[in-house]
Amino acid sequence: MALNIYYDKDADLGRLDGKTVAVIGYGSQGHAHAQNLHHSGVNVVVGLRKESASWAKAEGAGLKVMTVADAAREADVVMLALPDETAAQIYRDEVAANLASGNHLAVPHGFNIHFGAIRAPEGVGVFMVAPKGPGHTVRQHYEQGRGVPCLIAVDQDPNGDTKAVALAYAKGIGGGRAGIIETNFREECETDLFGEQAVLCGGLTALMQAGYETLVEAGYAPEMAYFECIHEVKLIVDLIYENGMANMRYSVSNTAEYGDLTRGPRVVDADTKARMKEILGEIQSGSFAKEFILENQTGGISFNALRRRAAEHPLEEVGARLRGLMPWLKENQLVDRAKN
Repeated sequence: MALNIYYDKDADLGRLDGKTVAVIGYGSQGHAHAQNLHHSGVNVVVGLRKESASWAKAEGAGLKVMTVADAAREADVVMLALPDETAAQIYRDEVAANLASGNHLAVPHGFNIHFGAIRAPEGVGVFMVAPKGPGHTVRQHYEQGRGVPCLIAVDQDPNGDTKAVALAYAKGIGGGRAGIIETNFREECETDLFGEQAVLCGGLTALMQAGYETLVEAGYAPEMAYFECIHEVKLIVDLIYENGMANMRYSVSNTAEYGDLTRGPRVVDADTKARMKEILGEIQSGSFAKEFILENQTGGISFNALRRRAAEHPLEEVGARLRGLMPWLKENQLVDRAKN
């Protein structure tokens, strides 16, 4: 099935004229959405807890900040730019009662809508605008006059205008500069979770760590292992990002290309793909969503232990020391925790 792809010319930012957009949350996605919309001329308020450390950051960016309930009450469009594990509870406690017929509820990821943790009133339009990149990249590209491609989807459309509002919102955060792709909540949610778990985060970091450990255990210097199995990943990925895998193989040496084509399939083989299919099945059945929700409802004990163990791996210390030898890496960093 052909994809519908829209650009700035296809989206009318005027759909947001006279409306207030409340961005609930000011994390990676929230800060980017709020600032980009604000600089696109949209009337934006940011909804946060009074004690939130992000309150001063948002005000420092020139944004109006309110409590979550007040922001939702004032808004015509409410974007829940919140972690998946907290969004449903915050929605029930502070947003749901403040939505009126004709309003729109938006999310940057389909998780809670697709798995039924958030259900909007019948008179409220529900849409998704999901940038295909971290929020810090969304903000950086917007400031540079570029954009990050966005996915949009509509779940409820009681007034027949939800898609047009979604397109306007996506344009406002810069998505129309790169392409706004129409999909549905199921496809976005399930492919996004799979990509994160099997390739982009889980698969890639596990592969890099295993490579590092293999070299160190064989007696090679940790610094050499870090450079070869972690640091240089960006160089290879940039070549693929620029123009595909064939472009990367054209750029590297013949030795590297031959090793890629003959040894790569021995590392990621049919058994690996079978385990990937198991992971996809867990996502499709909802068992991963249930596991994740339950983990957070019980205080995230296992999650925090896993996070702590990963942060204590020797490669983190080696990496920090090596990055200290390259001060230029700190220039124009995507993530500045003091600001975003």
